[in-house]
Amino acid sequence: MSSVSIDSARLWERLMALAEVGAYTDERTGLRGVNRLALTDADAQGRRLVKRWFQEAGLEVRVDRIGNVIGRREGSEPGLAPVMSGSHIDSVPTGGAFDGCLGVLGALEVVRSLNDAGLTTRHPLEIGFFTDEEGARFGTDMLGSGVLVGRLSLEEALAKADTDGVTVGDELRRHGFDGDAPALLDRPPAAFVEVHVEQGPVLAAEGVQLGVVTGVQAIAWREIVIGGKSAHAGTTPMALRRDAGLAAARIATFAHELAVSGRYGEHMRATIGRLELGPNRVNIVPNRAVMTVDLRNPDDAAMSAAELALEGFLETLRQELGVSIDCRVTAKTGAVVFDADVQDVIAQHAQHRGLSHQRILSGAGHDAQEFAAVCPTAMVFVPGLYDGISHNPREYSTNDACAAGVQVLADTLLELAC
Repeated sequence: MSSVSIDSARLWERLMALAEVGAYTDERTGLRGVNRLALTDADAQGRRLVKRWFQEAGLEVRVDRIGNVIGRREGSEPGLAPVMSGSHIDSVPTGGAFDGCLGVLGALEVVRSLNDAGLTTRHPLEIGFFTDEEGARFGTDMLGSGVLVGRLSLEEALAKADTDGVTVGDELRRHGFDGDAPALLDRPPAAFVEVHVEQGPVLAAEGVQLGVVTGVQAIAWREIVIGGKSAHAGTTPMALRRDAGLAAARIATFAHELAVSGRYGEHMRATIGRLELGPNRVNIVPNRAVMTVDLRNPDDAAMSAAELALEGFLETLRQELGVSIDCRVTAKTGAVVFDADVQDVIAQHAQHRGLSHQRILSGAGHDAQEFAAVCPTAMVFVPGLYDGISHNPREYSTNDACAAGVQVLADTLLELAC
């Protein structure tokens, strides 16, 4: 079988160039980070840049109705289902240079390396970046890829709104990314493979060069709105308060206890990522709280039990504190197991390249998990430095680590597409 060698300097140059779009300096640490929330002006600038790079690589580029941007490199047998790769370029407000972007620009580097080598695969090769993977702005993660594979309806996705009431559809139209290509795949891909920074400490701690990802744990997000009664902080007896802030605090501590209790497995995770109080003044009992709860667990049954426990606790709070509590599920995906054969292909190429590797479960959600519902799918992880921290301006991986992951991606895509 033919092989290609990627250009690691070219890959790194593109990663660093994209990192300047939406770049900011963190006031506390002085670190350079990325704030490219989905469908903001910064994200639109990044989209236009990467789309141009796709076109310069000779790809036939299409934009679909949910704003996914996909480039196609034709195969020698155009009627075959495409082999796909890609990720996202939107970030959280406190992002880094690698989350998602390595998967998009790594796939682009594979295409450019195939071009350099003059190789044509039997299957078409399609690479893309998918709208709002993070969910940090519109409240639902893997939005674009979820629509593409049919888990979310286009109408539902376009109607998602941010905290200012601006919808996905509004922003797609404003930036010119409301494409006319169908938002739903017309046929399942032959396979999907994504390379990504690990976003955790395991690979670096164990001195392993690559992770072969076995799957993704279950994820459930909730937005909780608590209604109380504003009152004077000095004159209102504690027993007569309907304190939305107290309710929020008790939910936060309950979620933490839920995760560390061991009742739902050792890998249970719970995070309160957003908390807003109103009227938000020092001398007023809060009459309103808005908060989010992020639950994660690799076991679907344990996750369901944890969710039931949370719902039961909310009802207890309603009765005890005399507050109203409205709980809305904003995102929910079950545990995903990746294709064993694709995992084996990745592992074989890592071994062939002399790269140490191990099987690893992803704690974070990824576009690849959406594709796993419709085609054979797996992922390649590269280690990050600084305990693998991510969603933080300190997020960092090395040139060598990124190159190793993208080289194995290239080898894997070439085998699957030939």
